[in-house]
Amino acid sequence: MTPDDAPRVRATIVGSLPKPGWLAETGEVVTAWRVPAAHLAEAQEDAVRLWVAEQAAAGLDCVTDGEQRRRHYIWGFFAGLGGIDTETLGLKAVRGKRYREETRVPRLIGGPDYDQPIFVDALKATKALTDRPVKVTLPGPMTIVDSLLDTVGGRGEADLALRFAEILNREALALSAAGADVVQFDEPCFNVYVDKVKDWGMAALERAARGVTATTAVHICYGYGTELVKRWKAQNRDWTHYEHTLPLLARSSIDQVSIETAASGVDVAVIESLAGKDVLLGVVDVGSETVETADAVATRLRAALDYVEPGRLFACSDCGMAPLSRAAASGKLRALAAGAALINQEL
Repeated sequence: MTPDDAPRVRATIVGSLPKPGWLAETGEVVTAWRVPAAHLAEAQEDAVRLWVAEQAAAGLDCVTDGEQRRRHYIWGFFAGLGGIDTETLGLKAVRGKRYREETRVPRLIGGPDYDQPIFVDALKATKALTDRPVKVTLPGPMTIVDSLLDTVGGRGEADLALRFAEILNREALALSAAGADVVQFDEPCFNVYVDKVKDWGMAALERAARGVTATTAVHICYGYGTELVKRWKAQNRDWTHYEHTLPLLARSSIDQVSIETAASGVDVAVIESLAGKDVLLGVVDVGSETVETADAVATRLRAALDYVEPGRLFACSDCGMAPLSRAAASGKLRALAAGAALINQEL
């Protein structure tokens, strides 16, 4: 085997990147657009172009559109569905009340209805900007149900999650057919409701991914780097959630699993249970403006190589970088690629 053929550690991100200040409010998870509606699509495309170029310049192996066209990683999907109100919000206890007692969430007022692909045009536009593999992110069915106030009723959580899984599957199949290299389902709720994951969460995820020929991924973390989440992480002492969910995923059809280890107390040894899967290891903290050094990233990757083969390891962010400053996010992109390069030199 020649050095060029040797398996190597690659670099990517979970999905989101900060929106430029001229496009939207900065530092927020749910953004408000600053551009008039008549010019919004053009401004969003400019932001996508900026971040795709930045990821390529940093040396990432797989890029995303930074979710620059979405107000929120879940609400952006809701915008393409019928029966969901993202303007008149309701109050609901979400994420097991981990961060606050109640959160303002969109309301399910009918359906839900899926009439046509939501992100296919955006994918095509992104692929026209790069020759690198492109990943598209979708909210997972369990996280959708947890993030939505059902005012229709008549269906339990599991049944409603399955309905959304069927819709997600239609979108994932359309994205795969349009050339998506990776379709990722974001399921932070897998680290909250571990019993429900076993009872119906895995079945819903498998339904969402059924028949998709693109590489499939699932992202499971402990939340964005917001102040509420960081306060919870600072006092949390139980980091055993992956011990319940990762063995289930190891037996699933999902190809890649993205997890958080930089800002949490997770023992990297837990990835040993993911034999046969690609591991997207969170090695940069999305809750800190401090940019990791290449050496720090390499140290975290090196520890993971005791449990996963180099060709299946990706240097990745803990979660989406939407709340960070542009400068910090740009620095972290470069750190991911540089840290992976250091490991590959050693290999």
